Amino acid sequence: MMDAAQAVSTTPVRTKPILEVADLAVSFANSAGGPRIQAVAGVSMTVHPNQTLAVVGESGCGKSVTAMSTMQLIPRPPGRFDRGSILFDGKDIVSCTEREMLSIRGGKIAMIFQEPMTSLNPVYTIGDQIIEAILLHQKVGAEEAWKLAIAAMNDVGIPNAHERMRAYPHQFSGGMRQRVMIAMALACQPKLLLADEPTTALDVTIQAQILELLRELQRTRGMGIMLITHNLGVVAENADVVCVMYAGRVVEYARVFELFDNPLHPYTRGLFSSIPLLKERKHRLTTVEEVVHDPAQFKLQPAPGAKFADSLVPWWPEPPVGVKPDIARNRDEYALVQVSPTRWVGCFNTPWVEEHPSPRPDLDYRRDDLT
Repeated sequence: MMDAAQAVSTTPVRTKPILEVADLAVSFANSAGGPRIQAVAGVSMTVHPNQTLAVVGESGCGKSVTAMSTMQLIPRPPGRFDRGSILFDGKDIVSCTEREMLSIRGGKIAMIFQEPMTSLNPVYTIGDQIIEAILLHQKVGAEEAWKLAIAAMNDVGIPNAHERMRAYPHQFSGGMRQRVMIAMALACQPKLLLADEPTTALDVTIQAQILELLRELQRTRGMGIMLITHNLGVVAENADVVCVMYAGRVVEYARVFELFDNPLHPYTRGLFSSIPLLKERKHRLTTVEEVVHDPAQFKLQPAPGAKFADSLVPWWPEPPVGVKPDIARNRDEYALVQVSPTRWVGCFNTPWVEEHPSPRPDLDYRRDDLT
């Protein structure tokens, strides 16, 4: 029989989040002179060590703005932080000066951008660009930086790294350029990696190689990853936790398998309905618009362990007629509600929701099949 000391030792120890985004709101000035454009409107999420958080949603929903805000890469003006905080290792990035960000950006937090050809400088060699990042964030000389750059290229599987250090971006294929971006991002051993559509415009085979590379580097370094993507197949294979966004808000937040098994928000169900399935033959796919304009979709069914009322109604900017409930007075119509211990859903902010505040999303979960 296992004694008390053994029982304590086998209990999983909860980790402290690397990144905590709390009620973040970011807006941009309207060039037409109208009201400011709210790109992010109260987003909350967390990333733990050795965890992959997938941020999913259509173009324009605020995914990239959230990631860029984490790096303080939003130009101000026209951008503006309206409210909220972004805690990295307990420090609020929103209040950091540019000098303070220089020690964080690229060193402790790294980012892989969507299109490597536009992110790499075409007139500098690959080696020069990786070495620049190393010299900026590590106290090493030129010779040591050269060795670290070669090691970084070897880590991401670029053959003949010593020779290819002197090559230019146009001499690399799309997949190899993406590997260079990963090498540059990880050369300084960051704690958090923001991967914004890291497999865009790559063929399926190269996509799989890049994602496997990220998983392997995560396992060996213990870093957290925020994976921004449209591809639900990529999410199913790589994510631990999923954050679904629409119109600058989080509409669903859950562990990956729970989300795929039972999507609660109509928008999430619309995303899954729009995916073609090999076992089903259809003349046309169901669209997201068809799902979210169906009044029957705006009902939450209580699940085992749920602590929410039957009257909760999922939030949607333009709900079907007769669906929108009475909103708590003088409050935003949206609230992110914890409907079970491991699930949050964006709902209308009714008086009941106002009286039962929910904690912010925080899931210290990693799937077993990727460890």
